[in-house]
Amino acid sequence: MHLFLRVIIISLLWPISIVAASSSDKVTPVLKSDCESHCGNVSIPYPFGIGPSINCYLYDWFEIDCKNSTSGPKPFLKNTTIEVLDISVEGTLRVEHPVRFFNRTMVPQLPNFTGSPFLYSQEHNQFTAVSCGLFVFVKSYPDQRVIGGCMSACDASAGPEDNHGCIGINCCQIALPGNLSVIDADIKPESEESTINGKGGVSADNYAFLVQQDWFYHNLSNFRDVKDMDSVPVVLEWSISLDDMTSSLVKLYKEFVPEFDPLLNGSPQMRKFDSTPFCMIDITSYAYKQSKIICFCPGGFEGNPYLLQPCQDIDECNGSNPCPDIGAWSLGGCVICKNTFGGHTCYSNTTGVVCDYYGTEGLVTSVGILLIVVGSWYVYKVIKKRRKKKRKEMFFKRNGGLLLEQKLSSGEKFKVEKIKLFKSKELEMSTDNFNINRILGHGGQGTVYKGMLTNGRIVAVKKSEVVGEGKLSEFINEVVLLSQINHRNVVKLLGCCLETEVPILVYEFIPNGTLSQYIQGNVEDCQFPWKMRLRVATEVAGALSYLHSAASFPIFHRDIKSNNILLDEKCRAKVADFGTSRSISIDHTHLTTLVNGTFGYLDPEYFQSNRFTEKSDVYSFGVVLAELLTGRKPVCSISRSQREEDYISLATYFITLMHEDRLLDIVDARIMKDGSETEIRVVANLASRCLNLNGRNRPTMREVTTELEAIQNLRKNLKSKNKNEQEHGHTR
Repeated sequence: MHLFLRVIIISLLWPISIVAASSSDKVTPVLKSDCESHCGNVSIPYPFGIGPSINCYLYDWFEIDCKNSTSGPKPFLKNTTIEVLDISVEGTLRVEHPVRFFNRTMVPQLPNFTGSPFLYSQEHNQFTAVSCGLFVFVKSYPDQRVIGGCMSACDASAGPEDNHGCIGINCCQIALPGNLSVIDADIKPESEESTINGKGGVSADNYAFLVQQDWFYHNLSNFRDVKDMDSVPVVLEWSISLDDMTSSLVKLYKEFVPEFDPLLNGSPQMRKFDSTPFCMIDITSYAYKQSKIICFCPGGFEGNPYLLQPCQDIDECNGSNPCPDIGAWSLGGCVICKNTFGGHTCYSNTTGVVCDYYGTEGLVTSVGILLIVVGSWYVYKVIKKRRKKKRKEMFFKRNGGLLLEQKLSSGEKFKVEKIKLFKSKELEMSTDNFNINRILGHGGQGTVYKGMLTNGRIVAVKKSEVVGEGKLSEFINEVVLLSQINHRNVVKLLGCCLETEVPILVYEFIPNGTLSQYIQGNVEDCQFPWKMRLRVATEVAGALSYLHSAASFPIFHRDIKSNNILLDEKCRAKVADFGTSRSISIDHTHLTTLVNGTFGYLDPEYFQSNRFTEKSDVYSFGVVLAELLTGRKPVCSISRSQREEDYISLATYFITLMHEDRLLDIVDARIMKDGSETEIRVVANLASRCLNLNGRNRPTMREVTTELEAIQNLRKNLKSKNKNEQEHGHTR
């Protein structure tokens, strides 16, 4: 609020203190002297510039390469192959950006602006995909993390007149998050009928592109016109990084603007009302651990603030008359305009007296306007606060908050003190407004963010998918039930927030990644030996045994996989992600549900019958055991020949080799260093029993836990015996 009032006061009272001085005859500079001003018909303002003199541009990323073409000279960013269409000193840059065609052999490389002063503009661009019946994913690069996506409906009969606007028929659009320097796109068929090669779609061409919104809507009669283009205009935002500014450049800025000290406070201090350009640190960049400087001319002035020269006064009276002919204080119309230094003054055409808020008599008007603005702002904030409160109440009811409160107040079979209802504001602050840089991972049930509560505790905040009204009771029951799970090898649910559009769950934070990363060797400086694998398997089995038989009600996890097993700071296993878990009453043995789970881990018996039992979790655990033994993925490739590879489920491949007595052909070489062949064969036989196609023939998780613990104890006893023998041998 203080900043808001300060801006209003400055904007209203600034003209009272300025000195009149016309400068309409001055030319506004945009580049340094002795530097080329244009490449073709594109103006090149500083800090951009055309070489060979390095003084013509700030540093390498701002160097422009002017190349000759058949249509005349064209500017390109020197460090890339990107053509520049327009440059603005207000921090934007229009460039030609490649179109991503999915079914062509020659696909242009999408630009990578990582480490550069350029970012894709969230405000000016829109991601557009032309296809139908296909999911289009937008990914960050190189981690291939999904940051957006859309799908459009198919309509082969839609003509060109129906296609303009991309409203979700044969074409879809999404807005991208901010602060992106590189993106990639991919597509996935919705079904076999919607094929990527176009046989089932409207067109054989499926393509996607980032595009400047204004250009898209004003220059295309049909979105399919892009099919014949290699590139389209895209807007980039640019700024100067303090890390890249040399100490001499910072010194120059401080000499020219003594009040500017970006290394101390990053805010402009106005010493007086003059034409000095202002420079300040972009406060939004702090969240991304960057320090960016932006410069601008004061209101009423124009020019290039990056030239370290005074900005030039704008002659507001040159052209259309800004003075209204409405009469002011009974002095007649204010139709006479006189330019001033940084503004203008309006006079009455009858009395010659200053009659607008720039003059002496206008001071009262200025104060009145200020009061109106402040009052309007206050009313707006009150209304906004009330709406926000009502919206939270609506979400709380819709997400089952009343049902949860009823269960908490009744205390029936629940330890209510262990459930915390978080406020949305607290979770927004803890995750930096759910910043994309805080994302830990994506799942079928939602997105998980890393957060820090006000007490300093690090937590995992899971923003769930939308919960249907028919599942509210089920969702709340699961929240209450899972909050009562108290096992050292199960990720603890700390609480939830129901006053947001989608439910938010808060879990304890587990720092060392997933079991899958260790199995695949993606964790540096970790060999993941047999001893550690055996301990992790035993801990996971113990957790599942607890869920199946020792909890208040039997709980089936329904999505056991190595990606849902986390490792804490001591590399202890923690079973996570209960988004699809279900509890059953003690007198029931199974659930009848729609098939839900991850391919490669699904129990074939459950897949055929829709009946999920505790033995279905046992099957999934058997796949995890096979992963630990082999180091392979749940769906792995096997070579048929030098040129051919087949993909097969690990469970099937593992059982086949076990029957052929070829276990050692598939065992991970890393575990043979410290694991005995006997132990490995015993665990492999246990995994084989867990993977039995007949659920009745599989062991229970309690039996699995007992066998794994026995192997561990035997290993410890042998190690202790060998140590004693060595000590006695030295004594003799």
